Amino acid sequence: MASHQLPAETLHYCWDNSIPPRLEIEAGDTVFFETQDASDGFVKPGITIEKYVTRKAKGHPLTGPVFIKGAKPGDIVELEILNIKTGGYGWTGFRPGVGLLPNDFKESSFHIWDLKESRATGSWAEFVEGIKIPLDPFCGVMGLALAEPGEFSTTPPRAVGGNMDIRQLTVGSKVWLPVQVEGALFSIGDMHAAQGDGEVCVTAIETGGEVAVRFNLRQDKSIKEPWFWTPAAGRSELGAKGYFATTSHSPDLFYASQQAVRYMIEHLVETYHLSAEQAYILCSVAVELKISQIVDGPNFTVSAFMPNAIFPNT
Repeated sequence: MASHQLPAETLHYCWDNSIPPRLEIEAGDTVFFETQDASDGFVKPGITIEKYVTRKAKGHPLTGPVFIKGAKPGDIVELEILNIKTGGYGWTGFRPGVGLLPNDFKESSFHIWDLKESRATGSWAEFVEGIKIPLDPFCGVMGLALAEPGEFSTTPPRAVGGNMDIRQLTVGSKVWLPVQVEGALFSIGDMHAAQGDGEVCVTAIETGGEVAVRFNLRQDKSIKEPWFWTPAAGRSELGAKGYFATTSHSPDLFYASQQAVRYMIEHLVETYHLSAEQAYILCSVAVELKISQIVDGPNFTVSAFMPNAIFPNT
Protein backbone atom coordinates (compact mmCIF):
# COMPACT_ATOMS: atom_id res chain seq x y z
CA MET A 1 0.00 0.00 0.00
CA ALA A 2 1.83 3.07 -1.27
CA SER A 3 1.72 6.66 -0.04
CA HIS A 4 1.67 9.65 -2.37
CA GLN A 5 1.98 13.43 -2.07
CA LEU A 6 -0.17 15.76 -4.18
CA PRO A 7 0.72 19.45 -3.69
CA ALA A 8 -1.65 22.34 -4.40
CA GLU A 9 0.24 23.42 -7.50
CA THR A 10 -1.96 22.63 -10.49
CA LEU A 11 -5.54 23.18 -9.33
CA HIS A 12 -8.83 22.97 -11.19
CA TYR A 13 -11.98 24.99 -10.61
CA CYS A 14 -14.79 22.94 -12.14
CA TRP A 15 -15.90 19.33 -12.56
CA ASP A 16 -14.87 18.03 -15.98
CA ASN A 17 -14.11 14.40 -16.79
CA SER A 18 -11.67 15.50 -19.50
CA ILE A 19 -9.23 17.02 -16.97
CA PRO A 20 -6.13 14.77 -17.06
CA PRO A 21 -5.41 12.96 -13.79
CA ARG A 22 -2.45 14.29 -11.80
CA LEU A 23 -1.90 10.98 -10.06
CA GLU A 24 -2.70 7.29 -10.59
CA ILE A 25 -3.01 5.04 -7.55
CA GLU A 26 -3.98 1.52 -6.53
CA ALA A 27 -6.84 0.68 -4.21
CA GLY A 28 -5.46 0.72 -0.67
CA ASP A 29 -3.06 3.61 -1.32
CA THR A 30 -2.96 6.77 0.79
CA VAL A 31 -2.68 10.26 -0.67
CA PHE A 32 -1.56 13.35 1.25
CA PHE A 33 -3.39 16.22 -0.45
CA GLU A 34 -2.34 19.83 -0.06
CA THR A 35 -5.39 22.10 -0.44
CA GLN A 36 -5.89 25.80 -1.05
CA ASP A 37 -8.59 27.80 0.74
CA ALA A 38 -11.86 28.62 -1.02
CA SER A 39 -10.62 32.08 -2.04
CA ASP A 40 -7.50 30.57 -3.67
CA GLY A 41 -5.30 32.61 -1.33
CA PHE A 42 -7.02 35.92 -2.04
CA VAL A 43 -8.38 36.47 1.49
CA LYS A 44 -5.57 36.60 4.05
CA PRO A 45 -4.54 38.50 7.19
CA GLY A 46 -4.30 42.23 6.56
CA ILE A 47 -6.85 42.32 3.75
CA THR A 48 -9.16 45.36 3.77
CA ILE A 49 -12.90 45.31 3.19
CA GLU A 50 -12.30 47.34 0.02
CA LYS A 51 -10.06 44.57 -1.30
CA TYR A 52 -12.32 41.77 -0.01
CA VAL A 53 -15.32 42.92 -2.05
CA THR A 54 -13.30 42.80 -5.30
CA ARG A 55 -12.81 39.04 -5.13
CA LYS A 56 -14.28 37.27 -8.13
CA ALA A 57 -15.35 33.70 -7.48
CA LYS A 58 -14.16 31.19 -10.05
CA GLY A 59 -15.12 27.93 -8.40
CA HIS A 60 -13.52 26.02 -5.55
CA PRO A 61 -9.80 25.37 -6.09
CA LEU A 62 -9.55 21.57 -6.13
CA THR A 63 -6.54 19.29 -5.82
CA GLY A 64 -6.72 16.35 -8.22
CA PRO A 65 -7.99 14.50 -10.13
CA VAL A 66 -6.71 11.15 -8.84
CA PHE A 67 -7.21 8.10 -11.08
CA ILE A 68 -7.93 4.95 -9.07
CA LYS A 69 -6.91 1.88 -11.02
CA GLY A 70 -9.70 -0.65 -11.40
CA ALA A 71 -12.53 1.77 -10.57
CA LYS A 72 -15.39 1.57 -13.05
CA PRO A 73 -18.95 2.91 -13.28
CA GLY A 74 -21.20 1.28 -10.71
CA ASP A 75 -18.39 0.78 -8.18
CA ILE A 76 -18.01 2.64 -4.90
CA VAL A 77 -14.90 4.58 -3.90
CA GLU A 78 -14.42 4.36 -0.14
CA LEU A 79 -12.50 7.25 1.42
CA GLU A 80 -10.96 6.97 4.88
CA ILE A 81 -10.12 10.37 6.35
CA LEU A 82 -6.89 9.67 8.23
CA ASN A 83 -5.61 13.09 9.22
CA ILE A 84 -6.28 16.80 8.64
CA LYS A 85 -3.95 19.71 9.36
CA THR A 86 -5.23 23.25 8.84
CA GLY A 87 -3.28 26.26 7.69
CA GLY A 88 -2.19 29.03 10.05
CA TYR A 89 -5.20 31.26 9.45
CA GLY A 90 -8.77 31.08 8.25
CA TRP A 91 -11.54 33.46 7.25
CA THR A 92 -15.32 33.71 7.29
CA GLY A 93 -17.21 36.30 5.28
CA PHE A 94 -20.22 37.13 3.18
CA ARG A 95 -21.47 39.56 0.58
CA PRO A 96 -25.04 40.76 -0.10
CA GLY A 97 -27.05 38.48 -2.34
CA VAL A 98 -25.67 35.14 -1.15
CA GLY A 99 -26.17 32.74 1.75
CA LEU A 100 -29.30 31.86 3.68
CA LEU A 101 -30.19 35.54 4.14
CA PRO A 102 -29.24 37.10 0.78
CA ASN A 103 -31.36 40.23 1.19
CA ASP A 104 -30.84 40.99 4.89
CA PHE A 105 -27.46 42.72 4.62
CA LYS A 106 -26.50 45.62 2.39
CA GLU A 107 -22.74 45.53 3.13
CA SER A 108 -20.08 42.81 3.04
CA SER A 109 -18.29 41.65 6.17
CA PHE A 110 -15.55 39.18 7.10
CA HIS A 111 -13.46 37.91 10.00
CA ILE A 112 -9.88 36.56 9.97
CA TRP A 113 -9.19 33.70 12.41
CA ASP A 114 -5.74 33.00 13.90
CA LEU A 115 -5.56 29.21 13.61
CA LYS A 116 -1.86 29.00 14.42
CA GLU A 117 -2.50 30.39 17.88
CA SER A 118 -5.59 28.20 18.21
CA ARG A 119 -3.63 25.01 17.62
CA ALA A 120 -1.15 26.06 20.30
CA THR A 121 -3.78 26.81 22.95
CA GLY A 122 -6.18 23.88 22.77
CA SER A 123 -7.73 24.17 19.31
CA TRP A 124 -10.26 26.89 20.02
CA ALA A 125 -10.29 29.85 17.62
CA GLU A 126 -11.13 33.24 19.12
CA PHE A 127 -13.86 35.37 17.55
CA VAL A 128 -14.86 38.59 19.36
CA GLU A 129 -16.05 39.45 22.88
CA GLY A 130 -14.31 36.36 24.30
CA ILE A 131 -16.29 34.00 22.06
CA LYS A 132 -14.29 30.93 21.00
CA ILE A 133 -15.02 28.20 18.45
CA PRO A 134 -13.53 24.69 18.76
CA LEU A 135 -11.73 23.55 15.62
CA ASP A 136 -13.02 20.39 13.96
CA PRO A 137 -11.60 20.44 10.42
CA PHE A 138 -12.96 18.69 7.35
CA CYS A 139 -13.02 19.22 3.59
CA GLY A 140 -16.23 20.69 2.23
CA VAL A 141 -15.60 19.37 -1.29
CA MET A 142 -14.83 15.71 -1.93
CA GLY A 143 -16.08 14.26 -5.18
CA LEU A 144 -15.66 12.23 -8.34
CA ALA A 145 -16.02 13.16 -12.00
CA LEU A 146 -19.46 13.15 -13.60
CA ALA A 147 -20.29 10.91 -16.54
CA GLU A 148 -21.64 13.86 -18.55
CA PRO A 149 -19.05 15.67 -20.67
CA GLY A 150 -18.30 19.35 -20.19
CA GLU A 151 -17.60 21.75 -17.36
CA PHE A 152 -19.82 21.82 -14.27
CA SER A 153 -19.81 24.28 -11.36
CA THR A 154 -18.29 23.19 -8.07
CA THR A 155 -20.96 25.08 -6.10
CA PRO A 156 -23.85 22.58 -5.90
CA PRO A 157 -23.37 19.12 -4.40
CA ARG A 158 -24.01 16.25 -6.78
CA ALA A 159 -24.69 12.52 -6.86
CA VAL A 160 -20.92 11.89 -7.01
CA GLY A 161 -20.22 14.11 -3.99
CA GLY A 162 -18.70 17.54 -4.48
CA ASN A 163 -19.56 20.55 -2.32
CA MET A 164 -21.44 18.60 0.35
CA ASP A 165 -20.21 20.73 3.30
CA ILE A 166 -21.02 17.99 5.81
CA ARG A 167 -19.19 19.04 8.96
CA GLN A 168 -19.20 15.51 10.39
CA LEU A 169 -16.77 14.25 7.70
CA THR A 170 -13.81 14.75 10.02
CA VAL A 171 -10.84 12.52 10.89
CA GLY A 172 -11.95 8.92 11.35
CA SER A 173 -14.86 9.16 8.92
CA LYS A 174 -15.47 6.91 5.93
CA VAL A 175 -17.20 8.27 2.84
CA TRP A 176 -18.70 6.18 0.01
CA LEU A 177 -18.98 7.84 -3.41
CA PRO A 178 -20.62 6.27 -6.50
CA VAL A 179 -18.32 5.96 -9.52
CA GLN A 180 -19.57 7.25 -12.90
CA VAL A 181 -16.36 7.17 -14.98
CA GLU A 182 -13.38 4.86 -15.34
CA GLY A 183 -10.79 5.62 -12.67
CA ALA A 184 -13.34 7.61 -10.62
CA LEU A 185 -11.22 10.83 -10.89
CA PHE A 186 -11.32 12.07 -7.30
CA SER A 187 -10.67 15.70 -6.30
CA ILE A 188 -10.74 17.48 -2.94
CA GLY A 189 -10.66 21.00 -1.49
CA ASP A 190 -12.57 23.68 0.44
CA MET A 191 -11.08 22.84 3.85
CA HIS A 192 -13.01 24.20 6.83
CA ALA A 193 -11.43 24.53 10.27
CA ALA A 194 -14.95 24.60 11.75
CA GLN A 195 -18.51 24.99 10.51
CA GLY A 196 -22.04 25.03 11.81
CA ASP A 197 -24.74 22.79 10.36
CA GLY A 198 -26.02 24.94 7.52
CA GLU A 199 -22.98 27.17 6.83
CA VAL A 200 -25.61 29.88 6.69
CA CYS A 201 -23.58 32.93 5.56
CA VAL A 202 -22.09 30.76 2.74
CA THR A 203 -18.63 30.37 4.31
CA ALA A 204 -17.26 28.47 7.30
CA ILE A 205 -13.78 29.02 8.76
CA GLU A 206 -12.16 28.73 5.34
CA THR A 207 -8.55 27.58 5.30
CA GLY A 208 -5.96 25.64 3.37
CA GLY A 209 -4.03 22.69 4.71
CA GLU A 210 -3.23 19.03 4.26
CA VAL A 211 -5.53 16.02 4.39
CA ALA A 212 -4.56 12.34 4.29
CA VAL A 213 -7.03 10.02 2.56
CA ARG A 214 -6.85 6.24 2.10
CA PHE A 215 -8.69 4.92 -0.98
CA ASN A 216 -10.48 1.60 -1.28
CA LEU A 217 -12.87 0.13 -3.84
CA ARG A 218 -16.20 -1.51 -3.10
CA GLN A 219 -17.54 -3.65 -5.93
CA ASP A 220 -20.00 -5.73 -3.92
CA LYS A 221 -22.84 -3.18 -4.19
CA SER A 222 -23.87 0.10 -5.81
CA ILE A 223 -25.26 3.35 -4.40
CA LYS A 224 -26.89 6.29 -6.15
CA GLU A 225 -25.59 9.09 -3.91
CA PRO A 226 -22.95 9.49 -1.17
CA TRP A 227 -23.16 7.58 2.10
CA PHE A 228 -20.86 8.02 5.07
CA TRP A 229 -19.93 6.74 8.51
CA THR A 230 -18.60 9.07 11.18
CA PRO A 231 -17.25 8.14 14.62
CA ALA A 232 -19.08 11.01 16.35
CA ALA A 233 -21.39 13.91 15.70
CA GLY A 234 -18.39 16.24 16.01
CA ARG A 235 -17.31 18.89 18.52
CA SER A 236 -18.74 16.95 21.47
CA GLU A 237 -17.35 19.52 23.91
CA LEU A 238 -19.91 22.01 22.62
CA GLY A 239 -22.80 20.28 24.37
CA ALA A 240 -21.22 20.41 27.82
CA LYS A 241 -23.05 23.60 28.80
CA GLY A 242 -26.25 23.11 26.87
CA TYR A 243 -27.76 25.07 24.00
CA PHE A 244 -29.92 28.10 23.36
CA ALA A 245 -32.29 27.57 20.43
CA THR A 246 -34.66 29.58 18.29
CA THR A 247 -37.40 28.00 16.19
CA SER A 248 -39.62 28.78 13.25
CA HIS A 249 -42.60 27.06 11.68
CA SER A 250 -43.60 27.16 8.01
CA PRO A 251 -44.74 24.95 5.12
CA ASP A 252 -41.42 25.99 3.52
CA LEU A 253 -38.34 24.50 5.21
CA PHE A 254 -36.04 27.08 3.61
CA TYR A 255 -38.13 29.97 4.94
CA ALA A 256 -38.35 28.36 8.37
CA SER A 257 -34.54 28.04 8.36
CA GLN A 258 -34.22 31.72 7.47
CA GLN A 259 -36.53 32.79 10.27
CA ALA A 260 -34.85 30.59 12.88
CA VAL A 261 -31.49 32.14 12.01
CA ARG A 262 -32.94 35.67 11.98
CA TYR A 263 -34.25 35.09 15.49
CA MET A 264 -30.83 33.77 16.56
CA ILE A 265 -29.11 36.86 15.13
CA GLU A 266 -31.58 39.04 17.08
CA HIS A 267 -30.74 37.11 20.26
CA LEU A 268 -26.97 37.43 19.74
CA VAL A 269 -27.19 41.16 19.09
CA GLU A 270 -29.34 41.78 22.17
CA THR A 271 -27.58 39.40 24.56
CA TYR A 272 -23.92 39.58 23.55
CA HIS A 273 -23.86 43.03 21.91
CA LEU A 274 -22.57 41.76 18.58
CA SER A 275 -23.26 43.59 15.36
CA ALA A 276 -25.77 41.87 13.09
CA GLU A 277 -22.91 41.06 10.70
CA GLN A 278 -20.84 39.46 13.47
CA ALA A 279 -23.87 37.48 14.60
CA TYR A 280 -24.48 36.17 11.06
CA ILE A 281 -20.84 35.07 10.78
CA LEU A 282 -21.05 33.37 14.18
CA CYS A 283 -24.20 31.51 13.12
CA SER A 284 -22.35 30.20 10.07
CA VAL A 285 -19.57 28.61 12.13
CA ALA A 286 -21.45 27.58 15.27
CA VAL A 287 -25.23 27.21 14.82
CA GLU A 288 -26.62 23.71 14.32
CA LEU A 289 -29.72 23.90 12.12
CA LYS A 290 -32.07 20.97 12.65
CA ILE A 291 -35.38 19.84 11.19
CA SER A 292 -37.24 19.27 14.43
CA GLN A 293 -40.33 17.83 12.76
CA ILE A 294 -41.48 17.29 9.18
CA VAL A 295 -44.74 15.37 9.74
CA ASP A 296 -47.12 17.87 11.34
CA GLY A 297 -48.21 19.58 8.15
CA PRO A 298 -48.93 22.03 6.86
CA ASN A 299 -46.20 23.54 9.08
CA PHE A 300 -42.74 22.08 9.61
CA THR A 301 -40.34 23.10 12.40
CA VAL A 302 -36.73 24.19 12.06
CA SER A 303 -34.59 24.92 15.13
CA ALA A 304 -31.30 26.81 15.33
CA PHE A 305 -29.17 25.53 18.22
CA MET A 306 -26.34 27.72 19.55
CA PRO A 307 -23.93 26.03 22.00
CA ASN A 308 -23.50 27.94 25.25
CA ALA A 309 -19.93 26.64 25.65
CA ILE A 310 -18.53 29.11 23.10
CA PHE A 311 -19.45 32.13 25.22
CA PRO A 312 -17.40 33.40 28.18
CA ASN A 313 -18.78 33.05 31.71
CA THR A 314 -21.42 30.45 30.82
